Amino acid sequence: MGTMWITGGAGFIGSNFVRHALSESDDRLLVLDKLTYAGSLESLRGVTDDPRVTFVEGDIADPALLARLIAEHPPTSIVNFAAESHVDRSIDGPRPFVESNIVGAFELLEAARKLVADDAALREQFRFLHVSTDEVYGSLGDDGLFSEETPYAPNSPYAASKAAADHLVRAYGKTYGLPVVITNCSNNYGPYQFPEKLIPLMILNALEGKPLPIYGDGGNVRDWLYVEDHCAGILAALRRGRPGEKYNIGGRNERTNIEVVDRLCDAVEQFRPAADNDALKAQNKSRYHDLKTFVQDRAGHDRRYAIDADKIRGELGWEPKHDFESGIVETVRWYLEHGDWCKAVQAKAAYGRERLGVDE
Repeated sequence: MGTMWITGGAGFIGSNFVRHALSESDDRLLVLDKLTYAGSLESLRGVTDDPRVTFVEGDIADPALLARLIAEHPPTSIVNFAAESHVDRSIDGPRPFVESNIVGAFELLEAARKLVADDAALREQFRFLHVSTDEVYGSLGDDGLFSEETPYAPNSPYAASKAAADHLVRAYGKTYGLPVVITNCSNNYGPYQFPEKLIPLMILNALEGKPLPIYGDGGNVRDWLYVEDHCAGILAALRRGRPGEKYNIGGRNERTNIEVVDRLCDAVEQFRPAADNDALKAQNKSRYHDLKTFVQDRAGHDRRYAIDADKIRGELGWEPKHDFESGIVETVRWYLEHGDWCKAVQAKAAYGRERLGVDE
């Protein structure tokens, strides 16, 4: 049994990974999170009661805090989810993305480097896994897939900050011999995702009879990955991945944004028929599809992402268990059953599902 640090563990993917790690490993878990607007203890309700879990509120960019925690809870592995992650917010204000995604990653790497510097046995056992995104690769045309060898070409401040962190992680592996692994994932969806992101935003807006805003012509393509499948891929890379390597994790579920919204409308109809929704009846609308609204496109909006996940499949035996259809149904079901969570996280963030990342 070791001690696994999970930074950003109160966020969307992080909180799902905490649950996955509790189920699939014997490690003690140190969960570190700054509890910004997108990180909430509501997402860890029940989990922090487990005796294997220690939760600490704090910032990975605080070297004094990291030094104290390393002395008290020396890790055998670190999984770094901590990041600002919303492209629209990075357009409005890039500074927090630089501070968290670049400076934070640097401080965490420094703490790990010092931990294993004079301990060859620990260095052999230790792993630093950095969770990144396919957005570092830029935009694809109509054909092709992002592989681990695709050159970086980030187009948003968010993507640039994640790309910088990836390069730092790789450099610490090459320069200092730190046993690092990088994973780059496609778009995640599932439980505990803050409602600024496309899928939960559309679900909640549809239920309330609010417009479903679709950027541009709705033709931007993303490769969708159910969050539980992503968590399984991360744990596989942590346990069996080769130090110094990177692994792309994708669902092979390419959909245009308008296709995603249409499928969500169908899934919401399945659980909450439009004919029974007073908010729609008040607008004389008979279908959730009637709420679709095309809005100004996002600045620098990448047209298409798609992941080649053959490496993690071939080397580590990972396979996603959810296709897009089953994952969407489970996701809609979860949000319908967790209205209290949705209200709590939005109230904490003072977020009313308004559009971000546009000039006023």
